[in-house]
Amino acid sequence: MAIISGIEIPKNKRGLIALTYIFGIGISTSKKILNNTGIDKNKKVSNWTDNEIKKIRKFISDKIKTEGELRLEIQLDIKRIMDIGCYRGIRHRLGLPVRGQKTKKNCRTRKGKKKTVETKATKKKLNKNIKKNKK
Repeated sequence: MAIISGIEIPKNKRGLIALTYIFGIGISTSKKILNNTGIDKNKKVSNWTDNEIKKIRKFISDKIKTEGELRLEIQLDIKRIMDIGCYRGIRHRLGLPVRGQKTKKNCRTRKGKKKTVETKATKKKLNKNIKKNKK
């Protein structure tokens, strides 16, 4: 079992893909890690030796921000933008899309569940139903 940066890496995957399970490491960073440590990128994680795992752990801890440290930095960046009060910060604060997406029809993921607004027509229907039920 290979645990790197607090994440259990899948054994049956190639090293190149397995390292991407760590938050903050993508394919290009994974290639860089494996090239600098001298490990074959097509070698499966189950075939890695203890020395290879140690090299990877050391390289990641020394040179790359991952997991909690990176998440904290991202949150602080967002908080700073919100404190400044710039356009992006206001969008973050309101829970709207930040990167220029349209909001009229889509963006339900960011805005949350649809909130129905009462109109004059629905008020009239409700009032008629209430009057009929009273009789």
